[in-house]
Amino acid sequence: MRVISESEQRTTKTPAGAMFGLAGPSQGSAEVSTWRVEIGSEMSTPVHIIDREQVWMPVSGEFEVEVAGETERIKAGQAVVLPAGVVRQVKAVGSAAEAFVAMAVGGKAMMPDSENKIPLPWAE
Repeated sequence: MRVISESEQRTTKTPAGAMFGLAGPSQGSAEVSTWRVEIGSEMSTPVHIIDREQVWMPVSGEFEVEVAGETERIKAGQAVVLPAGVVRQVKAVGSAAEAFVAMAVGGKAMMPDSENKIPLPWAE
């Protein structure tokens, strides 16, 4: 058993919010990466693609999730499965929002119309 706490070294901040790395290969997890996400009020992630399926589980606030042109709103008590390889964007609606995210290890991000795969430091 391994207990993992959030740390400044495993936190990535962006203009829209922050990702707090929890489980991942660098923390002893061989199969699953998990992290906590905070997105500021009315802020959104960039439009992007992830090459692994992700499960987002909101714990506070509300998110508007757009995947391949389809939009849904999710809040605490719900989960949304984001398929691998599709264009997506996540926005905090009304106020700041927080979620836990899980994904198989090894996931990388890409911008639409780009082949450049970007590692996700909070998931490593």
